[in-house]
Amino acid sequence: MLTLRLPAIMESMDMLRTFVLQCASHCGVRLHKLPDIDLVLEELLTNVIHYAYPDAEGDIEVQCFMEDPACFCLIIRDWGRAFDPLAKETPCVSTDVCERPVGGLGIYLVRHKADDVCYQRQDDRNVLKVCFNLDR
Repeated sequence: MLTLRLPAIMESMDMLRTFVLQCASHCGVRLHKLPDIDLVLEELLTNVIHYAYPDAEGDIEVQCFMEDPACFCLIIRDWGRAFDPLAKETPCVSTDVCERPVGGLGIYLVRHKADDVCYQRQDDRNVLKVCFNLDR
């Protein structure tokens, strides 16, 4: 497992994304999967950076690994306030964009681009595991 831990600030975003995409390439993830991985990663990192530490500074950690030969996974950890993004109600995407409430679309994209997403609160940490089936 390869791990990178940085401050949860926007300035860390490019380094975290580069780290994950290089890990994915090193693991043999095909080029056509990289945009989905990058989109999911960007959505999740943005949520942590903007919402995990409302009153303090904190870190974000990303781990990359192959769960099996056909499954690339990420684990994103933060030590911020408890937040299960999967508990949010799925937004109605058939409604006109101007009539929808703000928020929730990023998690909707994560659920539809990744093949498996699970959340746990472990030892005062948010732990989100996201996996991509490479056979698709």
